Amino acid sequence: MHPSIHARSTPDKPAYVMASSGEVVTYAELEARSNQGAHLLRSLGLKRGDGIALMLDNNARFFEIVWAAQRAGLYYTCVSTRLAPRDVAFIVGDSGSTVLIASSPVEGDLGVEGLTVFAPGARDFVAERQAFPTTPIADESPGNDMLYSSGTTGRPKGIRPPLPEGSLNQSNALTDFGVKHYGMAQDSVFLSPAPLYHAAPLRWCMSIQKLGGTVIVMEKFDAEHLLQLIEKYRVTHGQFVPTHFIRMLKLPEAVRKTYDVSSIQVAYHAAAPCPVDVKQAMMEWFGPKIHEFYAGTEANGFTAIGPEDWLERPGSVGRAIWGEIRICDENDELVPTGELGTIYFANGAPFEYHNDPEKTAASRNRHGWTTLGDLGRVDDDGFLYLADRQSHVIISGGVNIYPQEIENLLASHPKIADIAVIGLPDPEMGERVVAVVELADGVTASENLAEELRSYTRHELGSLKTPKEFMFRDTLPREPTGKLVKRRLVDELTQIA
Repeated sequence: MHPSIHARSTPDKPAYVMASSGEVVTYAELEARSNQGAHLLRSLGLKRGDGIALMLDNNARFFEIVWAAQRAGLYYTCVSTRLAPRDVAFIVGDSGSTVLIASSPVEGDLGVEGLTVFAPGARDFVAERQAFPTTPIADESPGNDMLYSSGTTGRPKGIRPPLPEGSLNQSNALTDFGVKHYGMAQDSVFLSPAPLYHAAPLRWCMSIQKLGGTVIVMEKFDAEHLLQLIEKYRVTHGQFVPTHFIRMLKLPEAVRKTYDVSSIQVAYHAAAPCPVDVKQAMMEWFGPKIHEFYAGTEANGFTAIGPEDWLERPGSVGRAIWGEIRICDENDELVPTGELGTIYFANGAPFEYHNDPEKTAASRNRHGWTTLGDLGRVDDDGFLYLADRQSHVIISGGVNIYPQEIENLLASHPKIADIAVIGLPDPEMGERVVAVVELADGVTASENLAEELRSYTRHELGSLKTPKEFMFRDTLPREPTGKLVKRRLVDELTQIA
């Protein structure tokens, strides 16, 4: 469905609520404003298949603009507000966007010829769209997102799917999955604590709005505020990442018990492997309502697992919902069941990296199966278990060491707020294992603490996987979605070394 249907049937129902400001945008308001926005975009000369870029914080204008682009048959490329100007310039230029809408002033000249910029200090999108009709444009047709990988291991990669054919009111695979597996419906209240410029939050929120539910958008994640919102709005569904869970669990028990979270029907997570003990603790707190899926912006495959299956198979990210899992070695041969290898999907949705045939080719093996570069294994029943990204594997003395396993252990240590395990050059071993630690409040860095953490790791994982060095930092470079930007740490610490 499309929000326009709900604007007619439930015009005064909130399409979304901004968590901190309390601003409510109803379906009638979303309909009128997105229509005006579509007219404005057409007046700028944009036609079906053209593109715009959005560099917006989580604010009340976000959905008005993406739905305007959606109903004008445009590609909308959402750009992280945390990117460096050079990456912003690359994405805007590479995507072919001719309009950029930003919530903060745009630094410098992006070097994109003919680019129209709406931003503070430039043109005002909201003020200009108010001059246009609130009725639909004559040639409505469905648009699509064109999103980029986070670029944590190099230049961002754009995924430009084909535009949907047919009506704006058609469903899509994600909405259908939410209805079938998560019980999403018109009465759902969905909490989104992550930045909307990332694929999963954007797509899930729009799916809820297709169904006529209400989205509660957090401008910025805060663990206790999130619990307040669940209680206040009787939230039924929410999408999280493991970092959210970890920070919620580190709230004092008395604080956690203050809030009623019983309205939650499904809380699901993705984006990074979740430590088993963290997920078990969330199950004990929220009840058996924690679901998980594994997928990428590329949408080449999708696995999912519910709480019952996960409790029987802790650590699994589920079985394939679309695409077929293939685990391969470095020669593209299938490995035996239970053995580690690169995760590929066969017969999934095709994708290409925009303007980058080399990266597109690197994502495929000789069978034509596609990969996101993750490592994992499957059990006899076809359940997938993630290990790490190929680019994160540390090779020390010729032995492969998987940082995720070490991070999962240390993330649960009471003195650690956040953890990154990386490999740094070592003249003897090739690489050495280094843990970069953000300490919990009130904990002081010291060599004695480093030795305590070293002994703890050695006892649980053995000496081979124990970091040779512990470094302490005030914060770690994470995307707001929880994704760790390891490349930044590696580059910085390699230069220091």
